[in-house]
Amino acid sequence: MRGLIAVAALGLMLSAGAKAAAQGPAAVVDAFHLALTRGDTKGAAALLADDALIFEEGGAERSKAEYVAHHLPADAEFSKTTQSVVTHRSDGTNGSLAWVASEGRTTGAYKGKPIDVRTTETMLLRRAGPRWTIVHIHWSSAKR
Repeated sequence: MRGLIAVAALGLMLSAGAKAAAQGPAAVVDAFHLALTRGDTKGAAALLADDALIFEEGGAERSKAEYVAHHLPADAEFSKTTQSVVTHRSDGTNGSLAWVASEGRTTGAYKGKPIDVRTTETMLLRRAGPRWTIVHIHWSSAKR
């Protein structure tokens, strides 16, 4: 469940999908979280590279296909039932690679259990032409 808590952690309401992918790395991260919050698993998956590597609380999913088949549906359900706020964010780029590091707080309830956690997230993105895609996600959380 801790991985589920962390995935919901940082959804901001900005433009989604292809438009975000062309705008920049932070917009892609925000669009990914917005898609999860809306339960749009296809939209979230579209922002991931096929070779994406997702770390959640000590576990790993080594491709977009693996993540889509395992945790993505539950992560979307969690995101729909909780509220997340970004409290700090930093980012940068170096050629065709970028990083977005966020800290936040997620509150609410999931499956009848109260949620109140601090969250951290690091996403690495790769640019191919004008489009940015997420190639790595590292989520963690801790009770407040």
